[in-house]
Amino acid sequence: MDVPIVLPPDNPALARRSAIPAEPIAPSRLMADAVRALGIDAIRLSKPGHSEPPIDPAQIGVAQIGMADVATALWTRFHKFDAADPRWPDRDRFVLSAGHHSILLRALIHLTGHDAMSIDDIRAGPAAALYPDHAGHPAIETASGPSGQSLATAVGMALAERNMAARFGKSLVDHRTWVVASDDDLMVGVSHEAAVLAGHLGLSKLVVLYHDERCSTDGDRALFCSDDVLKRFSAYGWATKQVEGDDSAQINAALSFAVRSRKPTLIACRAAIPPPAANVAATNPAADSTSDLTATAGASPRTGWHDRPLAPADVTQRWHAVGSRGAAARRSWLKRLARHNQRGEFERVMSGRLPDTWHEAVAELKQRIAECRLAAAGRTSSRAPDRVPGHAPGHECLDMLVAATPELIGGLAGPTAANDTPAKGMAPIAVGNYGGRHIHYGIREHAMAAAANGMALHGGIIPYVATGVAFSDSLRPALRMAAIMRQRVIYVLTHEAAATGRDGATDHPAEHLAGLRAMSNLHVHRPADSMETAECWELALRRADGPSLLVLPGRTLPTGRTDAAENRCARGGYVLAEAEGSRQATLIATGSEVAIAVAARDHLAAARVFVAVVSLPCWEQFALQDIAYRARVLGTAPRVGVEAASGFGWDQWLGQDGTFIGLPGPVASAGHPRRDADFAITIDAVVAAVTRRVG
Repeated sequence: MDVPIVLPPDNPALARRSAIPAEPIAPSRLMADAVRALGIDAIRLSKPGHSEPPIDPAQIGVAQIGMADVATALWTRFHKFDAADPRWPDRDRFVLSAGHHSILLRALIHLTGHDAMSIDDIRAGPAAALYPDHAGHPAIETASGPSGQSLATAVGMALAERNMAARFGKSLVDHRTWVVASDDDLMVGVSHEAAVLAGHLGLSKLVVLYHDERCSTDGDRALFCSDDVLKRFSAYGWATKQVEGDDSAQINAALSFAVRSRKPTLIACRAAIPPPAANVAATNPAADSTSDLTATAGASPRTGWHDRPLAPADVTQRWHAVGSRGAAARRSWLKRLARHNQRGEFERVMSGRLPDTWHEAVAELKQRIAECRLAAAGRTSSRAPDRVPGHAPGHECLDMLVAATPELIGGLAGPTAANDTPAKGMAPIAVGNYGGRHIHYGIREHAMAAAANGMALHGGIIPYVATGVAFSDSLRPALRMAAIMRQRVIYVLTHEAAATGRDGATDHPAEHLAGLRAMSNLHVHRPADSMETAECWELALRRADGPSLLVLPGRTLPTGRTDAAENRCARGGYVLAEAEGSRQATLIATGSEVAIAVAARDHLAAARVFVAVVSLPCWEQFALQDIAYRARVLGTAPRVGVEAASGFGWDQWLGQDGTFIGLPGPVASAGHPRRDADFAITIDAVVAAVTRRVG
């Protein structure tokens, strides 16, 4: 169908301009003009000057116009896709990191004939189109998120492609990742972290098209940057090129260069914006330039359509042909898949389905944990809880899960020994060995988490990442994006207790649990022992509609449970030990403090005070249970909560008259390791709190 082009109001100057004979316009320029025109149409229908959104729609138009020629060259000649199947596994990934270019992406999806992207969808207005939404259309690979976030995510996609190609071969996995990035993207720290990682790993199928606007949402780039972007990326191990963004010959040559490069490639596109829009963009793209931009780009002789109400039919046909250009490649790929000896496994991992034998492996692990606990009970039952030989929660579980789940790929930001990863048999991913299963991220928590999002979005991989709890602040933006996009990413945070390390308040994660639990669609698990750790890992891997986070101690804990048949953590909380008589109080604990609560229960029972112990490893799961179940677990007796963290949020489980034993805030370690006793998180403190309540 024809693409409507909205003309600006009558203007005598433009009328005179239309009388000037125009030279023939190349088809590629006409196709790029169709992209530009859709952006102008969206700007015309927006409401400039309104308080929402904070960025004027004219800025979106500047981005749209500036990268139209680049995007046209890419999509018509290099980008491998088929509009009939936007989720074809071996398609190229096109990532829009520059969120304010959103109309550019929507226009390309519409013009190439994808379903469910009508002209009305593009005209939906800036409130709907300012940033791409991953759930908005199958051809949108990722939500753009904060600046730099999608660029780092694209690094994960490119890494996933290399890993999957090493596993299944180039006949099934052989595609590229293209990124459109802005000045804003390349300023923020996560882009530096991710770019260094991509260069180090030699991700040659990653190409970033940098819209070299020389400006950002805060004005001229020279106000706050003086670095040479090309030299910086060259130092990171990238190949680089500089082109004029409206010169199709330069653009095509640079893209051909990128395809041949053995390094990741950055192409700086100095995208020309015709005056007067250029004058506005050079000073502050957030200014209200709608009328100038519309008049200049929508009606100038370079479009060739200033005197027509519709785009020429042949331009629309050309774009639709681009949308079907990859159909032959997709059909050929389907034939290769049909006769591939790993077809079943490839389809399984791409669908996100766990191995058929996976549940049996988890059951075997839990049974082994239970048997080890029973064998040790006679020798260890009289020892203090923090001295009972047990399991370091996580490591044995991880060894088993890695063996049973081939698509599980891990990585960490920090010392390997401190985080107790990688698991057995996990070779590191490196240049020449992309088939490994462990990634050394260095001290780059943010890029690590964003790359994990990219691997999950790519498909075929379940990523997990590890770091210390106190350092989770660095990865929160990417963690939030995983929650928003409902991606299966697993975070393993260690050293959660106050009694870890010598580094003082900065490494003391008092308030982190409360902050993490406040994040929507994130399941935070704090298991108490190896049995609960195995169950929480099982829940995290089974959960396909969002991220999960396991908070593990940096010390050995006793295994408190020997029942292995049921996943009791699946309900978020349960009665670990019922009162020996009529319940007089309920102790509610998580993680390391469950053992303290159990020991306090035994002490109180000896004094004929009968209390129950509730383990509450996942608040989010517990909140999903029906009211009757939660009431049975929590009971009506006075409640005492025990957790080596801030008490923020505990009132929902303790009630208005409950008692909380925890941490007032970060505490310096005074140069030596601290114990729970230093923070009054002890058996005696719990016993005293219950005694005061029951009188």
